[in-house]
Amino acid sequence: MGNSDTKLNFRKAVIQLTTKTQPVEATDDAFWDQFWADTATSVQDVFALVPAAEIRAVREESPSNLATLCYKAVEKLVQGADSGCPSEKEKQIVLNCTRLLTRILPYIFEDPDWRGFFWSTVPGAGRAGADEGDDDNARPLAESLLLAIADLLFCPDFTVQSHRKGGPDTAEDIQSLDSCEYIWEAGVGFAQSPPLNYIHDLNRTELLKLLLTCFSEAMYLPPSSENNILNPWVTFFCSTDNRHALPLFTSLLNVVCAYDPVGYGIPYNHLLFSDYREQLVEHAVQILIVALEHEGGVAAGSPPLEGPNSTAALEDQDPVGPDNLFVNYLSRIHREEDYHFILKGVARLLTNPLIQTYLPNSTKKIQFHQELLVLFWKLCDFNKKFLFFVLKSSDVLDVLVPILYYLNDARADQSRVGLMHIGVFILLLLSGERNFGVRLNKPYSVRVPMDIPVFTGTHADLLIVVFHKIITSGHQRLQPLFDCLLTIVVNVSPYLKSLSMVAANKLLHLLEAFSTPWFLFSASQNHHLVFFLLEVFNNIIQYQFDGNCNLVYAIIRKRNVFHQLANLPSDTSSIQKALQRKKKSPDAISRTNSQEAVSMEGSRPAVPAEPGTLKTSLIATPGIEKLTEKSQVSEDGTMVSVQQTDSPQTPSDNGGIAGASDTESNSGRDNEDVFYTETERRRLSSVSSVSQWTPTPDWVLSWKTKLPLQTIMRLLQVLVPQVEKICIDKGLTDESEILKFLQHGTLVGLLPVPHPILIRKYQANAGTAMWFRTYMWGVIYLRNVDPPIWYDTDVKLFEIQRV
Repeated sequence: MGNSDTKLNFRKAVIQLTTKTQPVEATDDAFWDQFWADTATSVQDVFALVPAAEIRAVREESPSNLATLCYKAVEKLVQGADSGCPSEKEKQIVLNCTRLLTRILPYIFEDPDWRGFFWSTVPGAGRAGADEGDDDNARPLAESLLLAIADLLFCPDFTVQSHRKGGPDTAEDIQSLDSCEYIWEAGVGFAQSPPLNYIHDLNRTELLKLLLTCFSEAMYLPPSSENNILNPWVTFFCSTDNRHALPLFTSLLNVVCAYDPVGYGIPYNHLLFSDYREQLVEHAVQILIVALEHEGGVAAGSPPLEGPNSTAALEDQDPVGPDNLFVNYLSRIHREEDYHFILKGVARLLTNPLIQTYLPNSTKKIQFHQELLVLFWKLCDFNKKFLFFVLKSSDVLDVLVPILYYLNDARADQSRVGLMHIGVFILLLLSGERNFGVRLNKPYSVRVPMDIPVFTGTHADLLIVVFHKIITSGHQRLQPLFDCLLTIVVNVSPYLKSLSMVAANKLLHLLEAFSTPWFLFSASQNHHLVFFLLEVFNNIIQYQFDGNCNLVYAIIRKRNVFHQLANLPSDTSSIQKALQRKKKSPDAISRTNSQEAVSMEGSRPAVPAEPGTLKTSLIATPGIEKLTEKSQVSEDGTMVSVQQTDSPQTPSDNGGIAGASDTESNSGRDNEDVFYTETERRRLSSVSSVSQWTPTPDWVLSWKTKLPLQTIMRLLQVLVPQVEKICIDKGLTDESEILKFLQHGTLVGLLPVPHPILIRKYQANAGTAMWFRTYMWGVIYLRNVDPPIWYDTDVKLFEIQRV
């Protein structure tokens, strides 16, 4: 039978399903087999031949037919898993049912009345022709489906290489098979690398697509800050009920971290054979990040994995910590070589889109860096030993550079605001550890083509130059991130040995922009940005004065900025005048020094999203004081948590985000139950910023008196006369002489007693957990366009908008 005939028959069956007024009996095999027995339809065909309108029509008008179709398709998968699909025909039936269920499930989830259907047991359904014990038949349909998928993912000659030399595997074999011997790729806890087999890769990808669709019930529930909403599909799949949980977790992780898109070192190799591995890797990383959803702070006390092959050791131990085995296993990886394998793999894939080669299109550019960033985040969050490993050597810079590249590249594109957030969150997490600041002193010589000023210096300079670019030339929606960006700079500042002149000037330019009276008076939180910057200067002067003559020189040159801050007027008429001036003057933050307009070679300017680009809405993230917890670094370098008080270091005005997206008031900020989508927030905030908050003299004084200016004023008092004297004596206009003088200068005994170093460490909370869920599913929704699994279904977790 030709392919067009099979499509025709399949289409006929779909039409019959919608037009039959009487329910079709489950036993009418001749009817049901039309959907999977003779057809060889691709997943794209299934999506074309089963239109959304018809699925909804069956759901509304012949619900029992839809129920039977789902039940029969699951039954076929269970039979395939039991038999091990020895024949080609059985493999084809399994694939057809997989595609059909991938098509139908989103329409089950979008209807609240149907959502429980898969968790009910189908009455009197019993498996066709099976007379097993009742307990198996009583399983909810969802559990039968998930267990069948897990079995099929380790099915010899279908999704894994058979180890048998003899004939086809028998039914007993598939049930007793030790799937730990069939892990898909070498890496964590597994040494053999099975030969690549593109048919196996394709079949795994189809099954993972269905698994991801099962997990996607989460997209159909509105965002809520309730901590305990578990996804029942994920919970069951990652529980001890799934005997393949460990080998599957290991297979997914290893397939992702071992993937090399360059094509094994041969240019253009990816053009010779369509890269089936890439699709598999994409789905693997998406399944991983969804399955690893768990409220933070896990399994710190879990026993490490001992033994030569850690998979075996993993199984022998009683699980400690979370019930989710994927989270449990991830938190217990502990061997250095495993950490090395994971970090190298993630860094290789994150760096891939940055690689400039002289041969155009010679290397494959991957598109799944957002999912990789979420995976890296979860690795660091759930496995603290991995985080310390990452920071132990300069390998962390192999992750930092691509993140800075993505942040810089996406800064003008509203559709990538989520990418900006995840990148900044990762850097905030890393910056809470002293080692990150220390690593930043390594010279930056890689020269990734970035649209930023040319400079010679360290990775710290790169970070500051990129952050400056984001703040001065990113789009409006990024304002809520300014606090986070400056918190990262504060966290690393005590360890920065020598800033370049370019970076020093950028920091002072930010201070100049943020300390203009109209900016300070136009929103209740804006002064926080000035506090952060002063804290950066104080940390560097107090702890790293010796190598930082460039910064000291820049401070001396811009000394009027500090004097104006100290003398900031706070009377009502001055406040009014400053705000009037705001209406006339263009945005001061975007003024940049024109002489630094030369960008790096090979760079392209960051471009806004193409009109019509789809994006998903994100919920607001909590303010910086909710995202972080203050820790003080004591003499021996250990950190001590600091009680949140109104310290002079940074006044915490009832919480909130500095310069939040449209200077909204903080009325709803502290209440984490209030989630606005961006659109609602913008509407509310434009109203509230006008009506609710106005600056008063008392308010200005409440924080102005706490500005930490003493150290800088003392430095200026001592050094300015000396520098002026040199200039007069030697008739100098040459900076290099002044820098030489500052390099050998010392302020020992002249400065106030050093303040303790304050680090703001990231802390997980319900608000960020919910943000991650919406972001992650938004990415997965937009990335699965062929076939468009969720497109045009009634998703509730986020809104789909056009830029």
